[in-house]
Amino acid sequence: MTEKDMNKTNFNSPLGVGSNFVPLRGLFVLFKIAFRSLIGNGLKTWLNVFVLSISFVLIIILQGILQGWSNQAIDDTVKWEIADGQYWQSKYDPFDPFSLDSSTIEIPIAFKKYIDNQMIEPILVSQGSIYPDGRMQGVLLKGIRPNQKLLKIPTSKLISQTPYLAAGGNEIPVILGAFMARQTKLKMNDVVTLRWRDKNGTFEAADIRVVGIFKTSIPTVDNGNLWLPLDRLQQMTMNFNCANLLIKSPEIKSQKVKDWDFKTVTKLTESTMLLVKTKSIGTSFMYVIFLLLAMLAIFDTQTLSIFRRQREIGTLVALGMTQNQVVWHFTLEGTINALLAFAFGAIWGTPIMYFMVKKGYSFNMDASEIGVPMADTMYATITPSLVINTMIFILIVTAIVSYLPARKIAKMNPTDAIRGKVK
Repeated sequence: MTEKDMNKTNFNSPLGVGSNFVPLRGLFVLFKIAFRSLIGNGLKTWLNVFVLSISFVLIIILQGILQGWSNQAIDDTVKWEIADGQYWQSKYDPFDPFSLDSSTIEIPIAFKKYIDNQMIEPILVSQGSIYPDGRMQGVLLKGIRPNQKLLKIPTSKLISQTPYLAAGGNEIPVILGAFMARQTKLKMNDVVTLRWRDKNGTFEAADIRVVGIFKTSIPTVDNGNLWLPLDRLQQMTMNFNCANLLIKSPEIKSQKVKDWDFKTVTKLTESTMLLVKTKSIGTSFMYVIFLLLAMLAIFDTQTLSIFRRQREIGTLVALGMTQNQVVWHFTLEGTINALLAFAFGAIWGTPIMYFMVKKGYSFNMDASEIGVPMADTMYATITPSLVINTMIFILIVTAIVSYLPARKIAKMNPTDAIRGKVK
């Protein structure tokens, strides 16, 4: 009987497979045989499963942290800085301090009713210098209404009756972020000299008193900023009823107003999304290395297994399995590594993922120091779609890596394989 005849013959073997078996039943039989063979490899199998489970859990956790960072950064930016969007004066550029004077104009009448109803909050931005401990440090003065409700900034402290202000002190009340307080070494109730220039170019100076220090993860709210009452800053700079930007409430729709450009939340958080995307590409290399190590181990295991089990392969073909079915057998055998890795990874990885989602991970640094919108505690966002997509990705890659060495089986002569003389 030739090899071609053997591949066409249907043997009533105990394996229950042949050229005309029901595909679904045959696949189940192949899966059961492959599973038994894989378990029979002992420690080698479990080492491959462990390494692959590390890659599986690592991909999910890293992607979850990045997604959580993105969601948290955008959420904090909305709460602390932009609400439902901002109107910028057409000449205003937050990265160009020389644009502050030219972009300070009178607030349009079209916004007046919304401002009175606290649906739009005007912000006036000006430059100044403070002199803590005899040092000069440039700051941005940002005027905001103390009774505003759109932003999370604790502006109500600007009207708090501290003992010093209640006693008739003339100091200008200011609040600042925790990072700014560390940089300037200012504490609650500290008094420091502030110098600024009004719209006519005249330099003025006065004492300011720190009435509040808040903690935020948004650098553009904290770094180099002093927040003070809007009407006081307008009076100081002689820019009465003027502003550089306006914060919009989600309760009203945006409108076109001359000399004012509306910036959406998507536009204002574009840099944050780009930063997260860049970090996502960078961290991908870490779990790709782990995945490649796991795939290399599976590839080597399958190649060695095919070399050492030539007689078994020849016997299976002689008993009625076609060579394509044997290829399927070894491909499934390698793919089962991924299924076992999913189960093993779920056992030891679930508690870690739960901790990352509920408790988060705290960093021993203030990310605002490097200008990154990142909270002290990061919470992962792990969704079912993330887990399922990761499983599908690893399963496909494992199947491909398992199939590559199994292709050699199609070139085997069963009689030579039984004698163990296949080259």
